[in-house]
Amino acid sequence: MAQKAVELILMRQLASYLAVPIFLVDTDGNLLYYNEPAEHLLGRRYDETGEMPLAEWSTAFTPTAEDGRPIPREELALSIALQKWRPTHRALVIRGFDGVARRIAVTALPLEGQGRRRLGAVAIFWEEHVS
Repeated sequence: MAQKAVELILMRQLASYLAVPIFLVDTDGNLLYYNEPAEHLLGRRYDETGEMPLAEWSTAFTPTAEDGRPIPREELALSIALQKWRPTHRALVIRGFDGVARRIAVTALPLEGQGRRRLGAVAIFWEEHVS
C-alpha cells in the first residue's frame, strides 16, 4: 500500500471527529475514506466498503439529477473539484448501497498541500428533506 500524504491522514482524522458527512478522495478520485455520518446517507459502513476506485464509487451510488437523469462521472462535484481544481456545489439524488434514494446537496473542495501539491478533494454533504 502506498504511503499517504500527511495532510490526507490528518483530513481523515478530522473527518472522523465531525458530525457532518464527509467523503475524501485522492488525486485520481479514489475513495480514501468516508466518516460515520456519511455511512447513513451511503447505506453502508466504511469498514464494509473500504477504499474504492473512482469508477466503482461514482456508479455505486447511482447519482441522478433531480429530474432522474443519470449524472455522468465527469459532472459529479468531486470530479469537477479534481479535474478543474475549483470548488463545486450540486444537488443530486443518490441511491445508497441500501437501495434507498436520498436527495443530497454536495460541496466539493480541492485539497492543496504545502508547495501547492495537489492532494485530492473532499466532499461535504447533507441530506435535503422535501417538505
